[in-house]
Amino acid sequence: MSSPIDGSWNDIGEGCHAYIQRSGGWGWSNAGLILGDGASLLVDTLFDNHLTAAMLQAAAPLTKQSPLGTVVNTHANGDHHFGNAVAAPHGGSVTVIASAACAEEMTEVGPEVLASLTADATDVGDMFRALFGEFNFVDVQLRLPDRTFSDRLELVVGGRQVDLVELGPAHTQGDVVVHVPDTATVFTGDLLFNGGTPIVWAGPLSNWVAACDAIIAMAPEVVVPGHGPLATLDAVRDAREYLVWVESSATQAHAAGIDPWDAAQQLAGELSGTSGSWDQRGEFGRLAANVEAVYLELDPSAQRSDLVTLFRHMATLEGNLFT
Repeated sequence: MSSPIDGSWNDIGEGCHAYIQRSGGWGWSNAGLILGDGASLLVDTLFDNHLTAAMLQAAAPLTKQSPLGTVVNTHANGDHHFGNAVAAPHGGSVTVIASAACAEEMTEVGPEVLASLTADATDVGDMFRALFGEFNFVDVQLRLPDRTFSDRLELVVGGRQVDLVELGPAHTQGDVVVHVPDTATVFTGDLLFNGGTPIVWAGPLSNWVAACDAIIAMAPEVVVPGHGPLATLDAVRDAREYLVWVESSATQAHAAGIDPWDAAQQLAGELSGTSGSWDQRGEFGRLAANVEAVYLELDPSAQRSDLVTLFRHMATLEGNLFT
């Protein structure tokens, strides 16, 4: 089985390119390419080997004079690093960089977990196949970073400055954005889902709000999200507003003694009253995970839902669209 090719390279200008996968939903992530004089840097790889190989083949005319020398993984979700071994084979000349927190988290949900879930013969398998059945995890081999950092790392790629800025924990434990100052471009990883709904795997939500503020302070003219079409800062401000609403609303529900799942269902009914039409966006059922993240922050001793239960809750909020 081969994943359908759903992406293409978009020229942002001045040697920056964005690989946008058109559906932008679960697993259909974006990537980036920064060209310097005789060298280039790839921001993220894709969810499986086939997709990543196709992306690199499409980039070959761009990298002919500026060979790939560095891969930066923005965070530990597999749709942003499972293709590392294709882009940066072990023993080759390409260096993989990520935050230390990202590198530590990369092994928690490996390709074998997703391969097992999508092969399950029960309704659990049906749910995960609906989300991830188009991807091939069987031949994915984890390729972990060669180099890690914390806080900030300034790189020089073919004579141009590229800043890696750690803004997690937020979406995941080690979220990093890639800032190219000379083109006012920021690659956000999954700190931005443009047209989709944020999902908090790590949190706290207040850190994600602060991450939005940090991106806004960089004043980029072009924002390349982890999923969805190219964006401006309006999309970052929009996501920030949603996160503030979730944190405030879930905190109030917690204070009222409402169960997190009951709170998520209650708040889902209120989404239509928020600005931004969040009830009409992709993956709005992620509200279940986001409410639970707030509850866990308020009560660290609370029991975290297992992965299958959490996905069932998200599916229920979306009318069982992926079950």
